[in-house]
Amino acid sequence: MKISILPFIIFYLLGSGFSYAETELNDLNEKVEILYFQGDYVGAIRVAKMALKLAERDFGQDHFNVAASLNNLAEVYRAQGQYAVAKPLLRRALLINENALGPDHIDVAMNLNNLALLLHAQEQYTEAESLHKRALEIKEEILGSDHPDVAISLNNLAALYSTKKGDKQAEKLYKRAMLINEKVYGLDHLSVATSLNGLAVLYEERGKYEKAEPLYRRALRIVEKELGPEHPTVGASLNNLASLYSIQMLYSQARPLLKRALKIWVKTLGPEHPNVATGLENLAQLQRKTHQDEEADLTEKNAAKIRAMKR
Repeated sequence: MKISILPFIIFYLLGSGFSYAETELNDLNEKVEILYFQGDYVGAIRVAKMALKLAERDFGQDHFNVAASLNNLAEVYRAQGQYAVAKPLLRRALLINENALGPDHIDVAMNLNNLALLLHAQEQYTEAESLHKRALEIKEEILGSDHPDVAISLNNLAALYSTKKGDKQAEKLYKRAMLINEKVYGLDHLSVATSLNGLAVLYEERGKYEKAEPLYRRALRIVEKELGPEHPTVGASLNNLASLYSIQMLYSQARPLLKRALKIWVKTLGPEHPNVATGLENLAQLQRKTHQDEEADLTEKNAAKIRAMKR
């Protein structure tokens, strides 16, 4: 099983020229973002809760600053696989911003994006697609068709289509997003890695392994450079490259990548995260292919325990 690398979420920060309370809130939200991208989700949740408490105290329950803090807290919970905790926070943030800013505001598009990602993870594809499309429409209207925030929605919608086996739609969107981001940011940006990984998955599913491998490798190189060698996103990239090798019966190359991915995820996400289940399932498949049936039985049981957890 493949994992989308760095599905694009949006963290909220305030602009400049605000009051002391808003400056203090912005500092906390910025710290949440930093901790998130460092893979320190426990620390990010702690700071995000502080930010939400501050926002509600200083601005009231229905202020857009509260929506920003709700969004940031929810996104860290989503990254941890705590979908049931994250969903009501994201829905509340969306409702606040729709009422405070209007249904076609750019911040509403960001809320739609993040809620759609959670719904995708919960396999609620119809609603996720609707929200992604609405977010994309708002962004294109306000920002123009070649803005990097538009590319975020293109990547996320492409990932959804890929999951639903809409390969032609997904390939078109991934390529469009990659062109935008390469033009704006250069060849080695994280957003480019997202498109590379998505295209590699599509090519692998079509049996075009020689086209998929260099894309996976390039994506891995980018995320290792930008995020560090032990970030959860690096684990996702390692997992996907390992799966490609396993399909080609290159088991000696796949095994160390899978084990490294699992080690990263257990350390950064915890032993009960869905990504850990994915890694265990992939490892079990490899163990069966190499006639390690007893080990595979145990690995599959551990993965099944994680999958059975309500989220």
